[in-house]
Amino acid sequence: MRERTHYDWPFLDDVHRAQANALDQWAAEHLSDAHAEDVDAACRQLAGELGRAGWLRYCAGKAWGGAFESIDTRSLCVARETLAWHSGLADFAFAMQGLGSGSISLAGTQAQQRKYLPDVVTGRRLAAFALSEPDAGSDVAAIATTARRDGAHYVLDGCKTWISNAGIADFYCVFARTGEAPGSRGISAFVVDADTPGLEVAERIPVMAPHPLGTLRFTGCRVPAEAMLGAPGEGFKIAMRNLDVFRTSVAAASLGFARRALDEALGRVTRRRMLGQTLADFQLTQAALADMATGIDAAALLTYRAAWVRDCKGQRGTREVAMAKMVATETAQQVIDKAVQLFGGLGVKSGMAVEHLYREIRPLRIYEGATEVQKLIIGRDLIKAARPAE
Repeated sequence: MRERTHYDWPFLDDVHRAQANALDQWAAEHLSDAHAEDVDAACRQLAGELGRAGWLRYCAGKAWGGAFESIDTRSLCVARETLAWHSGLADFAFAMQGLGSGSISLAGTQAQQRKYLPDVVTGRRLAAFALSEPDAGSDVAAIATTARRDGAHYVLDGCKTWISNAGIADFYCVFARTGEAPGSRGISAFVVDADTPGLEVAERIPVMAPHPLGTLRFTGCRVPAEAMLGAPGEGFKIAMRNLDVFRTSVAAASLGFARRALDEALGRVTRRRMLGQTLADFQLTQAALADMATGIDAAALLTYRAAWVRDCKGQRGTREVAMAKMVATETAQQVIDKAVQLFGGLGVKSGMAVEHLYREIRPLRIYEGATEVQKLIIGRDLIKAARPAE
């Protein structure tokens, strides 16, 4: 049985507890953690199923079919933790609908929101977030893709890589340099339909946990000026606000993977016999389980605190989000590694749940800000708070 006592913590409300129970039941009936042979088709199917069942309502505001007036971070976290326990690919499909369209929710005009968000909520259109470049990953201010004004249009030229949903998305939220100022202040955001001339998927990138991932190339890609999200030069701010929301949900997905690993490990050690007793009877096993459970609870406290800060205090919570993302992903890696060890040889057998989890968790320590970047964010925020006001 899946551990649910943390849903009683005061960071969450009854609506979140009801959501967790209902989604867990739905996922148990509809999802499988088996590997999909056609990942692209599986992601499209999962987005459709999640949309039809109403679970994508947490990815947009009520005006466009969402569950709340605006995006509720705690509901995102509950959804991702639950889905990740059942299926990494279902979690991915859910997350990309939110992250990919989040910039439109945060900065889009009513016309832009009306055009895209209802289809995001129903799963009819797949979204993508196109920020990273070959030489601009953690250093977002180094973006080289350009957007040149040409009358009533902008012309985009450049390359984006490591883009989730590349090749299957129906639209991309793209960040490009418009040059209002140097560095991060000269970046703007655009929503670009996938069939826009001049936009091509240059490469599909195979990764250790199979997800749709690829490189986009923009060559004289003309988009109307009204495709800009927010004002010129606000792209960096929009991207960071979006990441502040969805980085917390990355931590929650890590919790889901870690809890599944602990559940798998408990099932294994209580059944596996060795030297006249079960593996669970050995003190070393008990110590490992204690470390796993304690680490998960510590990461969960940080995760739901970060979500609560945004939802209930109305704060961006950049430091809290960074702490949650760093600790949850690193802890989940440790928990899953211990689970593999407790399974012994079976732990590295292809197709085993813990082997699949081992491949799922590793990218989470990198994307949406690597652990090292989160440390910089935390350290800089601490120093800023400690310095006397000028």
